[in-house]
Amino acid sequence: MVTKERIWELMEEVFDPEVPVLTIVDLGVLREISEVDGTWMITITPTYSGCPAMKRIEDDIIEKLAEHGIHDVKVENVLSPAWTTDWLSEPGRRKLKEYGIAPPVDEIDKSVLFADQPIVPCPKCDSKNTKMISQFGSTACKAHYQCQDCQEPFDYFKCLK
Repeated sequence: MVTKERIWELMEEVFDPEVPVLTIVDLGVLREISEVDGTWMITITPTYSGCPAMKRIEDDIIEKLAEHGIHDVKVENVLSPAWTTDWLSEPGRRKLKEYGIAPPVDEIDKSVLFADQPIVPCPKCDSKNTKMISQFGSTACKAHYQCQDCQEPFDYFKCLK
């Protein structure tokens, strides 16, 4: 018998195509699982409106459940409430750092408004002597930084609140 808990477990095997070490559970993209008249409703929220990864994530959810004999599935994308980096799990933050992407710092990135950059520790050596190279990294949700101590370039997962 399929349970909500079992589907949550299976969703831990659905990875973000842009940051393949993170699951949709780690990201907080998976918002809700419910059953309505025999159909499993999976609710997801994009990290930002227009995120190109959402179609791939939707297909991966359907494929993962089908692998386990669960075929009556509907995936719904919802934009409200808007995703925030607060939804990123602690294991997800650790996985980002281990992968070489600095996780969001616990402050709103106001650099665009006030010309102050957040202090982003280097995921390689933990130095706080880093600088932003570009507001946009490998994807729109990341910025590109460089450590001034170890000289390593790295992506920073922008803080969104």
